[in-house]
Amino acid sequence: MRQAARLRSSVKTWLDTRQRVSDALELAELEDDSMAEELAAEADALQTIVDGLLFRAKLSGKYDAEDAYLAIHAGAGGTDAQDWAEMLLRMYLRWAERRGHKVEIVAEMPGDEAGIKSATVSVQGDYVFGYLRSERGVHRLVRLSPFDSNHRRHTSFCLVEVWPDVQEDVDIEIDEKDLQIDTFRSSGAGGQNVQKNETAVRITHLPTGLVVSCQNERSQTQNKARALQVLKMRLLDLEREKQEEEFAALKGEHVSAAWGNQIRSYVLHPYQLVKDLRTDYETGNTHAVLDGDLDAFMEAYLASRVQAER
Repeated sequence: MRQAARLRSSVKTWLDTRQRVSDALELAELEDDSMAEELAAEADALQTIVDGLLFRAKLSGKYDAEDAYLAIHAGAGGTDAQDWAEMLLRMYLRWAERRGHKVEIVAEMPGDEAGIKSATVSVQGDYVFGYLRSERGVHRLVRLSPFDSNHRRHTSFCLVEVWPDVQEDVDIEIDEKDLQIDTFRSSGAGGQNVQKNETAVRITHLPTGLVVSCQNERSQTQNKARALQVLKMRLLDLEREKQEEEFAALKGEHVSAAWGNQIRSYVLHPYQLVKDLRTDYETGNTHAVLDGDLDAFMEAYLASRVQAER
């Protein structure tokens, strides 16, 4: 039903736009000077709509229209990296808020002194995965550390993972023997039941080493079911990545998912700059980016992907 509603909305947008273009052309053919200003405004409005539709057409991947899960992991940099992970979490939450998406924090592990060690977020909305897939990889922060008594410059790294939340049943069989299931008390806010009982669940998939956890639901059974759902999504995404790597190998390209392959640098000192190393898109407005203004980076990445696939 969600897919049908999404398709109906998309078709309606294209048909309505075509009708507006047709109406504008008919008015232009009248050559009525009194309508010149109105036609110019309509032309500008239609140009904006068409540009948006042209970009939306680039989101043609198999799962681009789906919801997504996003995970953030603090890397090298100690407390600074954990603080950086929390900054990234806030950045993506603000991005989702700007676009009107529904967000749920599925799991969150607090840092030792500040920030977070990791977090997993569910984001629901139109073409969420299509946009967020541009964020996969290592994000690097350079700044004067607020945790250094000498206030020296530090470099921190965080890994961002994104995979689609496929709505239909995923045809992936998981053998119970391949799972290590641990329970623990939730570390986040919650009701009395959540705080006193071991309702949180952590599942380790032994063959791949994937680890997922869920602590947001009220019961252990609910958390286990949600964690298994997330594990299936991650296994599905892992299989998709393998297929992409095989295809890239056939093209003669080397694909590496190494930790050190940063995709974007955020420099707050000695100058202000956020630069995507894949597209060379950059901006000096670091505050806006960290406040969730990411669309330009996402669109530059998607445009480059389309160009590379031609």
